[in-house]
Amino acid sequence: MGVKERRLRLKEESRTNILEAALSIAKARGWQAVSMRKIAEMIEHTPPVIYDYFLNKEAILMDLARMGFAQLAGNIHRAQLEHDLPEKQLESMWTAYWDYAFAEKELYQLMFGIGTQGCCDDSNMPEVEALATLFVKVIRHIMPADQQSTEQVSAVYFGMWATVHGLISINLVYKHNTGDLNQQVLQHVVRNVTASLAD
Repeated sequence: MGVKERRLRLKEESRTNILEAALSIAKARGWQAVSMRKIAEMIEHTPPVIYDYFLNKEAILMDLARMGFAQLAGNIHRAQLEHDLPEKQLESMWTAYWDYAFAEKELYQLMFGIGTQGCCDDSNMPEVEALATLFVKVIRHIMPADQQSTEQVSAVYFGMWATVHGLISINLVYKHNTGDLNQQVLQHVVRNVTASLAD
């Protein structure tokens, strides 16, 4: 490995360490506890070193949110590939979305501004659009041919997203529901909407 390649690899490792440190702090103490100083302490550098990689804390949060959306899209795509029928794909995809929200709670909260200042503006984050595209394609396959306008398909997608995201948000704040109840509600919503699409 040449000097240039080694330097690039070390730079990428440092960048990754900064992101991992920020996420670790958030998991331990919440997003409000993340600061350039605390990140620097965790990676055993001085704060100015972090500014060599990120303009400010918001840039770190934006990169973490991008990472979260990319992970979520990957999980959803894999869930889609588990089934051939679009109806089953859609249910599996929303279940993967649900599972990600709780497996990566802190990232999900950051991505959607739950209990923290939102850092995501989908106009400058193509990862959000990629996520929507996965769902829209499957929804379009379920809907009758005469109801597949962009507006109609988008209305179904945003309606389902709002419902699932709302249920997740409630559960992140109000933790008294059981996992079984949540799965019943999720399946009920997704199956009812999916069944109505074919009518």
